[in-house]
Formats: sequence, C-alpha cells, structure tokens
Amino acid sequence: MDKKGNKSNYNKKTASKKASGSSNKLEDLVNIDIEEVKNPEEIITALRDEIAKHNYYYYIKDNPIISDAQYDRLMRNLEELEKKYPELVTDDSPTQRIGAPLEGGFSTVEHGEKMLSLQDVFSYDELEDFITRVYKDLGKGGKDNDRVEFVCELKIDGSAVSLVYEDGKFARGATRGDGRLGEDITSNLKTINSIPLKLFAENGVKIPPRLEVRGEVYLAKDEFKKINTRREEEGLSPFANPRNAAAGSLRQIDPGNTAQRKLDIFIYGAANTAEFDIPTHFEMLRYLAGAGLKINPNIKKASGFDEIKSYLEKWENKRKDLSYETDGVVIKVDSFQLQRKLGQTSRNPRWAIAFKFPPEEEVTKITGIEVSVGRTGALTPVAVLEPVKVAGSTVSHATLHNEDEIKRKGVMIGDWVIIHKAGDVIPEIVKVIKERRDGTQKEFSMPDRCPVCGSEVVRPEGEVALRCTSMACPAQQYERIVHFASKGAMDIDGLGPAIVEKLIRNKLVSDPADIYYLKYDDIFSLENFKEKSTENLLKAIDESKGRPLSRLLFALGIRYVGSHTAEILSGEFLNLERLMDARYERIEKIKEIGPRIADSIVTFFRQEQNLKVIEKLKRAGINFSAEQKKVTEKKAFSGKTFVLTGKLEGFSRDEATGVIESSGGRVVSSVSKSTDAVIAGENPGSKLDDARKYDIRVISEEDFKKMIEE
Repeated sequence: MDKKGNKSNYNKKTASKKASGSSNKLEDLVNIDIEEVKNPEEIITALRDEIAKHNYYYYIKDNPIISDAQYDRLMRNLEELEKKYPELVTDDSPTQRIGAPLEGGFSTVEHGEKMLSLQDVFSYDELEDFITRVYKDLGKGGKDNDRVEFVCELKIDGSAVSLVYEDGKFARGATRGDGRLGEDITSNLKTINSIPLKLFAENGVKIPPRLEVRGEVYLAKDEFKKINTRREEEGLSPFANPRNAAAGSLRQIDPGNTAQRKLDIFIYGAANTAEFDIPTHFEMLRYLAGAGLKINPNIKKASGFDEIKSYLEKWENKRKDLSYETDGVVIKVDSFQLQRKLGQTSRNPRWAIAFKFPPEEEVTKITGIEVSVGRTGALTPVAVLEPVKVAGSTVSHATLHNEDEIKRKGVMIGDWVIIHKAGDVIPEIVKVIKERRDGTQKEFSMPDRCPVCGSEVVRPEGEVALRCTSMACPAQQYERIVHFASKGAMDIDGLGPAIVEKLIRNKLVSDPADIYYLKYDDIFSLENFKEKSTENLLKAIDESKGRPLSRLLFALGIRYVGSHTAEILSGEFLNLERLMDARYERIEKIKEIGPRIADSIVTFFRQEQNLKVIEKLKRAGINFSAEQKKVTEKKAFSGKTFVLTGKLEGFSRDEATGVIESSGGRVVSSVSKSTDAVIAGENPGSKLDDARKYDIRVISEEDFKKMIEE
C-alpha cells in the first residue's frame, strides 16, 4: 500500500526476487512482502545490517540518510519476520533493545583493564604544574623538536561505563565500580540508541575479535529537566545533577524504565591500547569513530600550556550552548608510548588530569515564595527572586522542590541566597546567607488548600510533596481528561490529547464529566471536524457510558488506583456508591490494598469537587455498577497470584497473562512468599529456584492447559 492507501505495483515476481535475497537494496527491504519470504534467515540478517547502518547515520553521525517512514518500515518488517520465526531472534537484533526486568540484582564483572579516575585541578597554576611535571618525568626540554602533544576533550557530566564488543557485536556493558570490578548493566545499556548493538564500520575499518571501550553515559539538559519535573509531580526528590540522574537510570532493575530516560553516550577511549597498531590517543578516537562509535566532536590537539589554556577559555563560556552539561576539560598526553612511560598511581594516571570549571553562582534576594500546582496535583514552592544573570540568562525564580527542602535549607522570605543552575538548566538555591539577615525575614509554610482551586491538600505517607486531590482542579484538567478518555480507562475512541486540548481551549470542558454534556454543535465547531467525525465522536462518548465499574474507577484518576486495583475494588464493592460510603478500615482490610491506597481512596471521595463531578457523571447516565460476569471465574485462577518463567510453547507471555487475569488471577514479575504458583516453561530461570526455596507450587505448561480447560 502507498501513503494514500492504494495498492502498490509490487507483484509476486518482484516479491519473489526480493524475498530470495538476490537484491538487498533499501527499497527491496522496505517493501518486502513478509508472506513471500522464502529464506527468512538471509532477509532478517539483511534487515538488521540495514537498520544498523541507519542507526549509525542517525545516532552517531547525526545525519540520517533515509526518511523516518522508511526506517519505521524496516523495523516493522524485522519485527514481523522475527515474530513469525522466533528461533531466529538474537540478542544483537535491533528489536531486542529492551529486555525483561532483572532478577536478583546486578552481577559483578571484571574490567579487561582497570578504569582509573582522574585527578582534578581547579586553576591555571595547577594546570601549569601538571604540564611541567609531565615534561620533567619524560626528560623533555619543551623545545620545538622536543615537545609533548596533548589532547583536550570536554569532560561530560555523566556516568562512566565500559563496553565490550565481540566479533563486532555488543556483548557486555558495566559500570566503573571501583575501577577493577563493576556491575553488569548490559540490559540497560542496550536501551541507549547511540550504543550500536552491532558495529557499522566505515571505509573498511577492521574490528578486532574483542574490543573494549570506555564511555560516558549522560542526559541531555532538556531531558534532565523533564525527569526532575516528573519526579517532583510524583512526590519524589529531584536529582541533584545530570550525573546522578544518569547513574540512577543505569541501575534500574527494569530496562524499560531506563529506556524512558533517553540516555546518550560519548566514547572517550579504548582499553588495552598496546594491542593496537595505533600510536596516539587522537588517532584512536578517529579509529573508534570509524568503527561506528559515537565520539564527541569537540576534541582538539594542543601543544603546551598556551594552547590548552585557549581551549579552556573558549569552552568555559561556549559550553552553555551545548545540549549536554560539561563541568570541565580532560587533558591527556597524546602518545600511548609516552602514556605508558609516565605510568599511573594506584588511582590516577600520571598522563591525564581533569580541569574543572568554577561553578557559576550568584547572590540575590528572595522577595516571595509562590506555590505552583503540577499536572498530577503536586504542590511545588517556587522562590521569587530579585532578577540576576546566571550562566548566561536572567533568573527571577528558583524551585524550592518541597516543604522538607525549605526546612532543610532554612529558607525564609527576605533571605539573601546563593543560586546556581542545576545541570546548567534549573535555577536552584545553593545556600542561605544567614549572616545577612536583619530581622525582616519571614517564615513560610505550605498552604492547606490548593492555591488554584481551593480544595484540601494532603501529603501521602512516604512522600515529600503535598497534593491537591480534586479532579476538577484547573491545573490538572488536561491530564485528567486525557487519562479519563484513554484506552485503558473509559476508552472513548477519537478523544485523544489533541482533541482534549481543543475542547479545553474553547472552554467546552473543564472536568471529565463535561465530556458527556457535549452537543453536536460543540464538536462540529472544532477545527477539522466534519459531520461524520462529529457523529463518530458523539457515538463513542455514548458507548463509553456502559463501561464496567472497574474502568470508571481507573478513569477517575484516584492516586495509587491502577487498573488492577480498580478490578479488585470493583469486585469487592460492586457499586460505586458502596465504595464511596466505605470506611477506611473496611477498605484497608482488602487483600492487595493496604493503608496507603485506602487512605488515598477515602481522601478522594471526601473532596467536595470530586463529589460534584461524580454527581454529574451519574446524571449523564454513566454505569456505576460492576460487570456481571456471564461465566463463573475459574477457581484455579481466581484471587491467586502467579509468576511466569521460561518459554511456553502454546502461549506468548502476554497470552498466558491475559488468560490468568481474565479469570480473576494476577501475574507478577518476581517470586515471593505470597506467590501462589509458578508456571514454568522451557529453560526456566532463577524464578524456578525461588519457587523451590519458598516451597511454592510449580505448574507445567501441560497442567496450565488443563486448568484452562476445566
């Protein structure tokens, strides 16, 4: 099919030629007919090689040579073929970047060569001392024919890692650890698109059987800001800097969480350089770039103090324009032979140092403290400052994060404070200058009512953020309405984020219940809506009124009440009014609920604005009752908790999970004492050992099938 939906002129003869592998050109692989493929292994290999090439041009060279649509089609073709031929799936396939959550934490691995840390210097005098010491230790005089060449590289504020490639394929990745031993974080590193799973070497560059390289994983400034914003809205403490954020992202047990962080990497060197026929560090970086690895482009050779100083002065100011944070410059002796002659201490190489830029800080005065409300209801105090220029921009506000942070730093209105930009992005108060207090300062306390809608605010147990719990709060209306209409909630087909934004902008809705009071003319008046699309949306809205209670409970957006918890509550109370009238003690006793969820539910139904929205939903004819199941739930699954391990022949993991959940059971990722049974397929992992350890019932696939049929 072409973009207009017409059948393409792709006949069976052409398909047969392409499927046979006689042509591996881009257009052949993009347009291949999956059903006509006769030699899947050859075509899958060709697709992987083509995708590896375009990943290289997109993520490493920053110069894509095909359209996004062509790339997406290549990936879809590979995914479909691997689904059809699962025995051909390999770890280095582009489809395998995000793996399953780890079991039992990270294992320890030994680096092929020790990862040393660098000695820091903070002044030009210390830099000159380092250069003088290098010349002295090498017995060189510094004349034109006896000079030492250096390489200057930006020091990326991230987390150091080691990557091992075997036969050109990414085999293992590890943290720096203590320099000799690190943690195996291969699964998480595979989620970083700029780390090739298979090296794409340019111009005939030869890759050794084993290649171990070192790199710095980092977060871009805008991504760092987004992550901290999300953490604050979720009631979590923000990361102090991109380095902490990158390190925390790499140690996630679930690679899916790491993938969401959008990490990046720069490779800065290789281990065991004596094994290469490459004389200098600068040439090694060029070689690694040719091998398909991402190298920072801002690298420069320098001879002596003056040239190094010039590089430092240039980047101390220019670094503000970079999309990532750098806190200094690494200066290395270029020659590997001279590096080996200089040697190292137990911790630091004698041939390299890190020149650290001074942090840019300013002093200003807090004139007030305002409270903002985020999309999830989190209240965030923000200091209003006398405007001051920091890191190239004028700052008039600085986040105070939460109430605990205000108390920890002792911040008062009227204080003089030192501020800087966390990650060169977020203005933050470093410390209060208490010596400048004159008695006019005033203490600040967080409000007990939402500053936007006036509803009661609560601080959930174990969280640092106060929250507004009103589902009608204007500060939260967009996210709440989008969630309410989403597929897993009320599933209103056609009412996506863009349409919700238009409805809010035109003041047609202010809370989820308003959706059910929309008229034909309201929707028809929106941009790009015609008769048919208007009728379709009205029909979808009307159909959603009959969704079961569990969907409605999830759609209401009660904190901690996900789809599974909503199912439990629906089955327990059968009617929304019964849940609304239930006491805390009654809810807290339900299996899998607990005190935190119970408190959140009781608080939600105590809010006057929430009750008004629910009353509007009732008047609109929304179903408040649980779905009456036509088939009795299978007793073998109902109310039980299962863990899946190994490969099932007759079911995919999702299919087996769906069977259990549709029959009242629950599937979790790890074995605990509360697990009722473990379903084990071929090649089960450590979960089977855990089941035996806790004396938990183990079910074979054959027994599982019998349980379904009973």
